[in-house]
Amino acid sequence: MLEPQTAPEPGCKSAHEPDLKQVVEGALLAAGGPLSVERLLSLYGEDEQPPRDAVLAALAALEQDYNGRGIEVMQVAGGYRIQVRAEVSPRVARLWDEKPSRYSRALLETLALIAYRQPITRGEIEDIRGVSVSTQIIRTLQERDWVRVVGHRDVPGRPALYTTTKTFLDYFGLKSLNELPPLAALREPADLLREHPSLAELAPPELDSGVHESGEQTDASEQPHPDPRPDNEAVGEPLGQPATDSEESPS
Repeated sequence: MLEPQTAPEPGCKSAHEPDLKQVVEGALLAAGGPLSVERLLSLYGEDEQPPRDAVLAALAALEQDYNGRGIEVMQVAGGYRIQVRAEVSPRVARLWDEKPSRYSRALLETLALIAYRQPITRGEIEDIRGVSVSTQIIRTLQERDWVRVVGHRDVPGRPALYTTTKTFLDYFGLKSLNELPPLAALREPADLLREHPSLAELAPPELDSGVHESGEQTDASEQPHPDPRPDNEAVGEPLGQPATDSEESPS
């Protein structure tokens, strides 16, 4: 006669239940993006969720397991992800035939100014750079979800206020804006993206000012737009030297 089967007690792992570390590893590999601890906990039912500390311990164990290997567990603003190590990424990047995106100096300077001076208006960016900001540059940054509008400055014209996003932090391997390089350490705004070690991702943008993001238009004849802010509103010191959107720097 068969013995009646009893349901496992809440919180107990059945004989066939995979180890928590295996579940976390599988989820990070399958996700295609960062996962927060809360998202990892949601993989379990309410009556079987492991403690939060157990998930953190599993992540730490995976980090140790990958020590000295070609992949690593990285914590970014959006949570945790498994990624190729910087040391091997140049070789791995050759798996893709298409060339990585390249961005103009103007786009990189605009992004750097938003990152360091946020929230900031387009007019303030133009005041600091000394040249008008192409509408296509702002559109490209928004389409990549690297910047967003968080409000409008309470001045005539109510210009939009731009800040960076969590996607910006995730893309460049940052947990928070506090991990940005010190402003004094940058020779020019484009160094934000050139010198940060997290740029050694699988397909990072190449800092070649002679080639522009697809669809990005620059016009040397553009004139700086007047900022609708009051004349006595400070915008701070410029980052680097003013440049025109058509200026190219050596590759």
